[in-house]
Amino acid sequence: MTCGLCGMPTAISPDPGESNTMSTLLRQARTSLETMSPGYFSMVMATGILSLAAHLLELPLLARALFAFNWALFALICVLALTRLYWHRRRVIEDLFDHLRAPGFFTFVAACSILGCQSLLIGASLPVAKALGVIGLISWIGFTYTIFTVLTVKRPKPSLDRGINGGWLLAVVATQSMAVLAALIAAEVAQPLRLELNFFALSMWLWGGMLYIWMMSLIFYRYTFFEFSPADLSPPYWINMGAMAISTLAGSLLILNTPHAPFLNSILPFIKGFTVFYWATGTWWIPMLLVLAIWRHVIRRFPFTYDPMYWGAVFPMGMYAVCTLRMMQAMDLTFLGMLPHFMFSAGLLAWTLLFIGQLRALWRNWNASIVLSAQHRRD
Repeated sequence: MTCGLCGMPTAISPDPGESNTMSTLLRQARTSLETMSPGYFSMVMATGILSLAAHLLELPLLARALFAFNWALFALICVLALTRLYWHRRRVIEDLFDHLRAPGFFTFVAACSILGCQSLLIGASLPVAKALGVIGLISWIGFTYTIFTVLTVKRPKPSLDRGINGGWLLAVVATQSMAVLAALIAAEVAQPLRLELNFFALSMWLWGGMLYIWMMSLIFYRYTFFEFSPADLSPPYWINMGAMAISTLAGSLLILNTPHAPFLNSILPFIKGFTVFYWATGTWWIPMLLVLAIWRHVIRRFPFTYDPMYWGAVFPMGMYAVCTLRMMQAMDLTFLGMLPHFMFSAGLLAWTLLFIGQLRALWRNWNASIVLSAQHRRD
């Protein structure tokens, strides 16, 4: 503050109560960030894919609103993740060594790719899509070889029933998301980069499929040969379906790109066959996951409470709608007409409920911080 007579700064005694409040809030924020899941970027994935579904279903206002909101979400979660890395570097490293939490880092790769697809299709910005693709690719390389190397050489290791869940398939989702973005960018650029991007997309599509077969074999084995409790059926198990849905999307885009990539045309029957194979597998998972959810919450009465990991269940619903729309376009399967609309509606409802749950959780944490601050002032 300045003096009214001479304009020079004057000293102000700090308010002890205000200082204590800020200190308490800072401690509360620091404590909360310590336990922040590396998979929080699944919020960006879920919001982005619903925005793309709305775009394909010709709902431009909703698509653009979710697009703008997704950029804000992405920026906010990036800031929180970097702050956590600064404050709790040791905890972040521990997450990289954890069999259940480490795959959550792949949500950043998928978030970059989904946001890149939004920027291209809704924002009409090819440079932004390219930049996000580069960031996503660098992150994919770093996380893939860091996480799988660490989990290979670490000691001791958990047993299979304690060390694997559907969240591992986020590695597949991240891989296929790079294929999707590369295929979309390839349709917008000139040769020879167009040919190279299509080859990259095909390679990532094939590798993602192989990775799914490896991981799904272990997950299905864990399902059927180890004791399974309601607590074990965590939300990431919906990625079982989501990984197949995004594989279907990547295959459909490769089919659509065959006119300007001759080598794709030469293997077109193979691409079509595997695209339907992925879609059929993802479709099979939907009733299975619904039955298991009923068993968990209705029969075994497991309490349903807000969990950030449920965002990983919204993403597969939106992705199933998008992949079915693209497959219908690529293979002229018009009889699937209303299925994408139904899945999009279900995904949008789930997103809305989860967003309300997120706001309520933030409100409870804020009230708890205020109460804690008041207690500190009284003390």
